[in-house]
Amino acid sequence: MGSLAELLSKTELFGGLSSDELVVCAGLFREVKFAKGQALFLRGDRANSLYLVAHGRVRIAIVTDDGRELSFRHTTAGEIVGEIGVLDDGVRTADATALTAVSAYRLEQRDFHHLWSTRPFVTERLVAFLCQRLRETSYQLETIALHPLHVRLARFLVVALGDREAPPGKRIPVELGMSQTEIALLLGASRPKINEAFGMLENSGAIGRTIDRIFCDPAKLMRVARSQHA
Repeated sequence: MGSLAELLSKTELFGGLSSDELVVCAGLFREVKFAKGQALFLRGDRANSLYLVAHGRVRIAIVTDDGRELSFRHTTAGEIVGEIGVLDDGVRTADATALTAVSAYRLEQRDFHHLWSTRPFVTERLVAFLCQRLRETSYQLETIALHPLHVRLARFLVVALGDREAPPGKRIPVELGMSQTEIALLLGASRPKINEAFGMLENSGAIGRTIDRIFCDPAKLMRVARSQHA
């Protein structure tokens, strides 16, 4: 229970609750496991729970009738998935698929409703959480619609780097934890086009590549990310 309460304390939705409140919240979750490739839920399913990922990676995506796929995001340890449907008692808006073996904690809709209706601070965190989700979605749509692919890729890598810095002229390694195919789905492109974009960034000096690693120059990547032109 202690480890779950600690995990909850690091989430956008439950972070900031007191230790006692975190323990209460943790007591409402139930551990679940998913094999690689297994669906946590599918678009159109009736939403009756949300999930807190403890280990592994989950892809949130929409698949069209003709088989085309668009990924919204990847959810990893400490992140919550499936919150929309449990708020409005609607249906799932996307598929959630385990890209690796996943351990997660499930919170039933009725228990979630009880939490935010009886604890004002949870309600405040919920509003902030949903606003952040909207900002992230708006940023992703802007990136896909308005910027060339190598700029979109540079932005993606800048986010992956976080606040890590390197001495001027030096590069630092970044672990993406996903294939070029997965990156292509997130950025609305094909795998060959993503490979071309990596090549453009490499030619510009913003990244360097070995067989299994990518090394980034944060300053040069940021300049590309801020570029508005091809």
